[in-house]
Amino acid sequence: MSKQRKVIITCAVTGAIHTPSMSPSLPVTPREIATAAIEAADAGAAILHLHARDPDNGRPTQDPKWFRQFLPMICERTNAAINITTGGSPYMTVEERMRPATEIEPEIASLNMGSMNFGLFPMLKRFKEFKHDWEVEHLEGSRDLVFKNTYRDIATILRLGSDRGIRFEFECYDTSHLYNLAHFLEEGAVKPPLFVQTVFGIMGGIGAHPEDVMHMKRTADRLFGDQYVWSVLGAGRNQLPVASQAAAMGGNVRVGLEDSLWAGPGRLAENSAEQVRLARKVLEGLSLEVATPDEAREMLKLKGPNTMKL
Repeated sequence: MSKQRKVIITCAVTGAIHTPSMSPSLPVTPREIATAAIEAADAGAAILHLHARDPDNGRPTQDPKWFRQFLPMICERTNAAINITTGGSPYMTVEERMRPATEIEPEIASLNMGSMNFGLFPMLKRFKEFKHDWEVEHLEGSRDLVFKNTYRDIATILRLGSDRGIRFEFECYDTSHLYNLAHFLEEGAVKPPLFVQTVFGIMGGIGAHPEDVMHMKRTADRLFGDQYVWSVLGAGRNQLPVASQAAAMGGNVRVGLEDSLWAGPGRLAENSAEQVRLARKVLEGLSLEVATPDEAREMLKLKGPNTMKL
């Protein structure tokens, strides 16, 4: 009998894309972020992808002091692998974006694999009331926003992370990002297994049509063969449809309030844990098993828990 395939669920419990006013469930304070992360891990998330926010105004922040306020609580209560963003905000320098990863040295860090338009302004049509002035400015400003991730930027992040034993969640928003990753693989700057997170449905990146998902998978197969672990992120209402398709095709999944505020048509998710449970229901309906944190560590060759500098 063949060995049962295990599926990694990554959960992004809060992030820089969405603003606090859009959902009362989006965690902002360190305790809220810790609680949301612990609940997601209890629901079945093997990896927790984490951003931080300034609790006074809800702005994304890469100041390590805020990460250090919630990470100890999470690590005390869960065995989940910790994934810290190097994205932060498009308005930050690479050095600012890297501070939490370089100082705390998590098992995984996210890495955007190319510069891109990052259109968030359509959210202004769906949400009319905002808690902070900066939120409207942030969304409106995305009409003229390029999220800069040059080859030099990527090489710098890879060097700083790899020197500390950090592996990466390579976020690929379009086909060109897969080719960028292939370049760094050929140069020896990254080592397999590559954790490739293909992102669907962000304006400025590839769409979320089933053909788009298949195209990204075919391209990654051709470029990386058996040297990568495939995962998907569907933005907004695309979260579960994309996750379902990818799971059936042999992929892993990422859910969470950073990527989507929804748990169904017109219904805001109560928390990221609810989205993890919905994804788990899909996986179990496909007769797939959810990977434990230690199984995910083995699949991705992570350095293991208790290595962070908290």
